[in-house]
Amino acid sequence: MTTRIPSADDSNEFIQRAGGAPQPRAFPFRMLWLFMFFLVLGIGFFAFSVYLTRHFAFQGIRTQTRSKFRNCVDVIQSEVSLEQWIHPSQTTAHGMSDEELLWRASFVPQVKEYPFRRTPKIAFLFLTRGPLPLAPLWERFYRGYLGLYSIYIHTLPSYMANFSSESVFYGRQIPSQVSEWGQMSMCDAERRLLANALLDISNEWFVLLSESCIPLHNFSIVYKYLSKSRYSFIGSLDDPGPYGRGRYDHRMLPEVSIEQWRKGSQWFEVNRKLAITIVKDKTYYPKFEKFCKPHCYVDEHYFPTLLTIESSHLLANRSLTWVDWSRGGAHPATFGRSDVTEAFLKRILNGFTCSYNNYDSTICFLFGRKFSPSALEPLLRLAPDLLGFG
Repeated sequence: MTTRIPSADDSNEFIQRAGGAPQPRAFPFRMLWLFMFFLVLGIGFFAFSVYLTRHFAFQGIRTQTRSKFRNCVDVIQSEVSLEQWIHPSQTTAHGMSDEELLWRASFVPQVKEYPFRRTPKIAFLFLTRGPLPLAPLWERFYRGYLGLYSIYIHTLPSYMANFSSESVFYGRQIPSQVSEWGQMSMCDAERRLLANALLDISNEWFVLLSESCIPLHNFSIVYKYLSKSRYSFIGSLDDPGPYGRGRYDHRMLPEVSIEQWRKGSQWFEVNRKLAITIVKDKTYYPKFEKFCKPHCYVDEHYFPTLLTIESSHLLANRSLTWVDWSRGGAHPATFGRSDVTEAFLKRILNGFTCSYNNYDSTICFLFGRKFSPSALEPLLRLAPDLLGFG
């Protein structure tokens, strides 16, 4: 059988039977085009959504991180700043031990120029067992000179001061321990006072006082006298007698020789340099603690000897606190109401000549002791005319 190959005419006939001329397939291509369009649009929308999500999420994280960083910086700046050095706490309370306090107080800036405007102040260090009966007189003395002085009070640990919130003594009681006359605990109390006062970088001069001390001049004279002096004021006497070299113990060698042994009044005024010398001492303190026992009266020898060895050229070798030993005994005379008269105060103010900056001066004492509580009334009455304040 022979295979027949369709001709062009046969194809045309088949087409005519099927319904006419051939039509193009437009519908499937249009659907494909629409599908591709929406697919691209969907992919683009998805990509844009992912971008926005990541962008704003990153911004949130960055903002949160930046906020946390700023908070950290604020915390650091609030905890470590110059302010805490130049403007100490308004209260004298702290939780440091004596060892920690003395270590902290011995810090010394090595750059002489201060990066702030510093107003030097006088630190008044009151060493007392309890109340300050002459406080009203001191209140008048300090009036009008805020910012030029600081006050620190060392009492028995059990004593709670009750000054009013308007008083200059309010909140000035430091953490203290029991101190006994003639023993090393008395020097510990004085070092404790110095160390607390050294925490205020503006304190430049340090005056040790008792509850029986009074000011003999107004604040302006006291401030000028201390600020203009080339020397600090502490007695440093080489006494060859039984109450001087007679108290020396040879076991204090080699740190302290008998030639270096000194005696002086407990009541001193020292500048900041010498105050730091006292609180940082670990060389002479153990010797005095061990070998200057009762009948040595360590508070009369430790500081004069220490400062004579370390900085004798800075000492005026006299005290600024007047006392009367004329009655004899282990303690100076105490003055009450009947003793305090105009003539009595004039003898103290005008009856002496001394050396001040290597020149003669008639102002030799800025403070006086011992005055009993009964002396307060005549002192308040006479202070405006004779002492220059009140």
